Amino acid sequence: MRDCPRLFIPPAHIAPMAVDAVFDLEPGQAHYLGTVMRQQAGAVVEVFNARDGAWQAVIEHLRRERCRIRVVEQTRAPAATPGLCLVFAPLKRDATETVIRMGTELGVTHFRPVVTERTNTHRINAERLNSIATEAAEQCERLDVPAIDPLAPLTTVLSQWPDDTALFAALERRPQVAAPPAPHVGDGVLIGPEGGFSPREHEMLCRQAFVRPLSLGALVLRADTAAAAALALVGSGLKVLCDKAS
Repeated sequence: MRDCPRLFIPPAHIAPMAVDAVFDLEPGQAHYLGTVMRQQAGAVVEVFNARDGAWQAVIEHLRRERCRIRVVEQTRAPAATPGLCLVFAPLKRDATETVIRMGTELGVTHFRPVVTERTNTHRINAERLNSIATEAAEQCERLDVPAIDPLAPLTTVLSQWPDDTALFAALERRPQVAAPPAPHVGDGVLIGPEGGFSPREHEMLCRQAFVRPLSLGALVLRADTAAAAALALVGSGLKVLCDKAS
């Protein structure tokens, strides 16, 4: 368990972190430290992003929604998460938020929400989803926060998909292999809506050379459960490759 709070600092908001650098936190972060975590001046926090890595910092001033910290030392060097892209149809609010949270914890680097023929939700709250991804990144100790694209039609995403990048698609009721071929960093995982893909979408996906059918077992899974299962299945193969390369 961590001994201090952990906060993501967008690199665009500050100059590169360095020893003795001083900067102010966002009001929401100050409120979190003072009201939720009950921190005071002199307390230690960890601040991080993919550009600068992770740094230990000390609170110099904290009052209501104002907090100033001083950077002390680097604790982790910058490193990108060697993860996957998740293409998914938005679900009901709580389920979509669960997909973002679990996906971040499972190493998703890029979320691409898509509209399918059976998608029930045609709007997403980008600010809310970005906040959830940030909180999940802080909790799971990764250094970066995944990107979340605007909602787009599945056909558009497929038309723009690189031919040399695999898209592992959970296609229900189709003959599939139990284990997917070896994935690579940047490959994608595709999960359909609560009602599954339509027959026309099945055929369209199977015509794409970059689509790799993915089996999640004999049971019918909820869409949010399927997302976690697919990411764990494909991600386990990705981890093996990354471990061999390191």
